[in-house]
Amino acid sequence: MNGETVLVSLILIGLIGKSSILATAACILLIMKLLNLQAFFPLVERRGLEIGLLFLMLAVLVPFAKGKISGNDILSSFTTLPGLFALLGGALATFMNKQGLTMLKLDPELMVGLVIGSIIGIIGFGGIPVGPLMAAGLTAFFLSVVSLLR
Repeated sequence: MNGETVLVSLILIGLIGKSSILATAACILLIMKLLNLQAFFPLVERRGLEIGLLFLMLAVLVPFAKGKISGNDILSSFTTLPGLFALLGGALATFMNKQGLTMLKLDPELMVGLVIGSIIGIIGFGGIPVGPLMAAGLTAFFLSVVSLLR
């Protein structure tokens, strides 16, 4: 199966599964391929995640910029149980992301499983594909648990 066929399949899967993000991403890559812009693929591959995370961080920080989050809101993140769990969750997630990035550097072929798993999560569970590093971090965690059980 060639790249164009895979991308068209992903577009169809995205449309059927009502995942506009998947369909749009596959469309952009297909257009780039058809317009012979493959020279930009390494740039997208290398910097795409960073650009995506930048926009995700911008979206998360908008309430701060709009002044919708007060000092009391910030203080409650340190003094309430949900706030403390949010702090713990954020710290744990970033640690797991680091583990995932390390694992992907050592075993880049695992990216195929992460991509297919992400597609399954998008289509089958209505997930949002913002966490390839988290998926890699979870994979690294699962592998370390399995190695401890051996």
